[in-house]
Amino acid sequence: MSLRSSLAIAAALLLLTTACDRLGLADPAKEAAQKESDAKATGSACRHAGRAIEDCYALNPDAARAAVYAGWKEMNDYMRENKIDNVKPEIAPNEPPLPKAEHSEEESSASASASASASAKSKK
Repeated sequence: MSLRSSLAIAAALLLLTTACDRLGLADPAKEAAQKESDAKATGSACRHAGRAIEDCYALNPDAARAAVYAGWKEMNDYMRENKIDNVKPEIAPNEPPLPKAEHSEEESSASASASASASAKSKK
């Protein structure tokens, strides 16, 4: 194999490996760094909203706890230094629906009266 052909092969391989992100191949280091920065941003936003760190963990179970805490602490220190107040969140976190056994009797009686009135209308 000549020097010219081996340089051409090396150049082609170099070109192929530099465009891996364009081919859709995942870079694990890049993905890990992105997840960590997202978790830090989540922790930071939780602190700015005045949420406790435990609430932040509960609201974001998939985020890395260490990164969430790092973001939360960083924002806490920043807010203390600059005397920044909490920003009250305007949207409440999603609460899971109550199981049917825990619904109040008012709701069950209201649904029973609604179904009774519907059946009465259908009989007319």
